[in-house]
Amino acid sequence: MAETTRRTGLYDLHVELGARMVPFAGWQMPVQYPVGVMAEHLHTRGKAGLFDVSHMGQVLVVPGDGGMPAAAAALETLIPADVTGLAPGRQRYGLFTNDAGGILDDLMFANRGDHFLLVVNAACAEQDIAHLRTLPGVRVTPVIDRGLLALQGPQAEVALARLVPGVTAMRFMDSQVHDWDGVELWVSRSGYTGEDGFEISVPEARLEAFARALLDQPEVAPIGLGARDSLRLEAGMPLYGHDMDVGVTPAAAGLGWSIPKVRRADGARAGGFPGADVILPELGSPATTRRGLRPEGRAPIREGVPIFAGPEGGAAIGTVSSGGFGPSVGAPVAMVRLPADIADGATVFAELRGKRLPATVCTLPFISPTFKR
Repeated sequence: MAETTRRTGLYDLHVELGARMVPFAGWQMPVQYPVGVMAEHLHTRGKAGLFDVSHMGQVLVVPGDGGMPAAAAALETLIPADVTGLAPGRQRYGLFTNDAGGILDDLMFANRGDHFLLVVNAACAEQDIAHLRTLPGVRVTPVIDRGLLALQGPQAEVALARLVPGVTAMRFMDSQVHDWDGVELWVSRSGYTGEDGFEISVPEARLEAFARALLDQPEVAPIGLGARDSLRLEAGMPLYGHDMDVGVTPAAAGLGWSIPKVRRADGARAGGFPGADVILPELGSPATTRRGLRPEGRAPIREGVPIFAGPEGGAAIGTVSSGGFGPSVGAPVAMVRLPADIADGATVFAELRGKRLPATVCTLPFISPTFKR
């Protein structure tokens, strides 16, 4: 029997716009529109792209009698981040970890004054909700009546501000409530492209109307999963299930920065999360960590390609976790976990169809982010 896939509230609009729909994380999602992935990617980098990300899980964590301080402390038992110190109206990036130090999922969490809003990956949403429900003293409620849009690109603010003027005062990682035509929007200034932009939670009943209003703006075009992947790859942003998973620690995933000093060894609230005894000791000196690769030539190296230290012989020293052609870079780019002692600028070799092709190790990202600080 074929797997049943769900449809977002914008499915009919995607079809109307000529999208090629594919199953993704249990949902029918647009992978590209008629103009193609390259044009969609470059449009987002130059103007503004609209993404349907309604497949992502939105979850409310509502405090009980202990209030927000107790809810924050509870969340810190699952997430190695500073939840307690997060001010109302702000959000942060975090991880769920397991007892072996691996990553169960990555997420965004926002302090909305009297509760927390979490956004988790679609494929992990069910397990994440079950994980959160192990916490005492909080109520965990999946949001089932709202869709989620991402508007990304250097002209995202201009386009959105015509509909929601108040967003111009927002800075990177702000999380606020705004009104559009009597509709309550949950808006964060964040995204997954390396560009300035917003993620906007919209009541399902008005989701299509709001998406159409955005698409009516001259700067905005619809963008599918294909360009979303190439955009985040150029921005050096990891994808769960590819660049990290339950067998990869935060340091190996290049995400040690998400664990602040207060949660590290000798911090005021050190440890106290799953796998802390594994995760914390290796933050300063990981054996392997996620790096960028710039292959020579025009041939992209994709996920699963083995990487070797020399042009012949020897065992693989890593495997590409994400790779493809970077339209803004104008060349192939890739990410791989490599031994941490390999220097930037070093040459390694990707084995494609029995031949080893040279690639240069580099720091991430491949493009300069344009977040509004």
